[in-house]
Amino acid sequence: MAALTKDRATPYREGIEVAYSVAAAVKIYAGSLVCANANGFAAPAADTSGYRLVGVALEQVDNTGGANGAKSVRVRRHGIFEFDATSITQAMVGDPMYAVDDHTFDDAAGPTNDIKVGVLVKYGSATKGWIDIAR
Repeated sequence: MAALTKDRATPYREGIEVAYSVAAAVKIYAGSLVCANANGFAAPAADTSGYRLVGVALEQVDNTGGANGAKSVRVRRHGIFEFDATSITQAMVGDPMYAVDDHTFDDAAGPTNDIKVGVLVKYGSATKGWIDIAR
């Protein structure tokens, strides 16, 4: 590839909502945390090695009977969302939080694989808080 020698009309999107191909044999619920699995397909967030957060599902998608990529799910990639927590404290505001499952997060002391889902921005209670999922 050579460097540009003229202007280029570069395609653009806001990137706030993105559709991801869904992994085989999974169901993703609206409002859940969604990760890309090790193969790059959307799956419910979990403390699973190789997973990377992609956002929060805007819709339910049932691909339990389908192959990888047979369906796609719309995901919101940015924002501050309230989710369940395992055991957090007010002192953790500003700290990174990690996936326990598709609707629960915790600080690094709990999860095994450290799948980061965001930063705690508002403490609600020991079992509920707001996380900023922006990357």
